[in-house]
Amino acid sequence: MANHLNNEQLKKEKQALILEAAGRVIREKGYHRARMADIARRAGISYGLVYHYFGGKAEVLDALIEEWFNGLDAVMDLQTQGDRSVEKRLEALVHFFLDQYEERPDLVHVIITEVSRSTIHLTPERLSHIKRIMARTEEIMVRGQEEHTLRRDLKARYLSYFFLGAVETLLSTMVYEGQALSGRAQKQRLAEALLTMFFDGARAR
Repeated sequence: MANHLNNEQLKKEKQALILEAAGRVIREKGYHRARMADIARRAGISYGLVYHYFGGKAEVLDALIEEWFNGLDAVMDLQTQGDRSVEKRLEALVHFFLDQYEERPDLVHVIITEVSRSTIHLTPERLSHIKRIMARTEEIMVRGQEEHTLRRDLKARYLSYFFLGAVETLLSTMVYEGQALSGRAQKQRLAEALLTMFFDGARAR
């Protein structure tokens, strides 16, 4: 049993190392120019060992995308439960995106350039991830309407589009302009500005 646990831990550590390297390589070269050999070199492991854990470059990209959406789903689990206000729920989502941009800039870059802003890699499975996040955001908007916090003359679906669109545009701009993000104060200012713009138009009168 102990050996099995040790092997599983080793596997997770190697996979994490490879994915971190892959994020950096894809960010620097783009998905199509990135090679498994480049990823192995950046990770400091053998070329064959990369293939031991991942069947190819497409599988590596799948794992990066899965990692992103698993993290986002975990945050959504918290925001679609409990009795917090819609303001607090949406604030937590904005901070998740900003925290990820600060802590995992390579991963966010890959998500924006290879998935969010590109249709080339938008497979049915990846599209289902996006639709699920949209649906879960819509749940928050519905609750905000039921609480009379958000206006009800617009469908909750459209409110979720406006909100997610604002977040995605902010991240995309920062990614493409190579803007650094560091420090709680800066993130708080950005979060407050985005939420103010959203609620100024979406708040119930």
